Amino acid sequence: MTLVKFNNNRNNTLMPGFSDVFDSIFNDTFFSDRMITRVPAVNISESENNYHVELAAPGLKKEDFKLNLERNQLSISVEKSADQQDNQKNYSKREYSYSSFVRSFTLTESADHANIKAAYTDGILRIDIAKREEAKAVRRQIEIK
Repeated sequence: MTLVKFNNNRNNTLMPGFSDVFDSIFNDTFFSDRMITRVPAVNISESENNYHVELAAPGLKKEDFKLNLERNQLSISVEKSADQQDNQKNYSKREYSYSSFVRSFTLTESADHANIKAAYTDGILRIDIAKREEAKAVRRQIEIK
């Protein structure tokens, strides 16, 4: 087996300053902040009686969220304006601020649209969507003869 050692020292490059240009472009927050869509991460799970959606959105209040159900489409949206206190601070870098976002999910036919509950605690929006009775799994022990 042969080990290959890479030397990332900029003084050894054939064209000094060339890699600096690319570093400044691709590592610049102006470029990266606009190329990456900032939407909160979501976990979706299922239990016997419910579907569960957990959306990670720290730093918000429950009043910031709007949940809308239109046909089978559940939409979670936030439209937040910057606080005046934040405008008084002189940030050198700011990454964890959501000004607005929308996440939409198509519900299955087995979801009970009339029985959806949501709660926001510890930076996590939890949505429980009940299953219709006919969609719940029937479990029973089968006797072997």
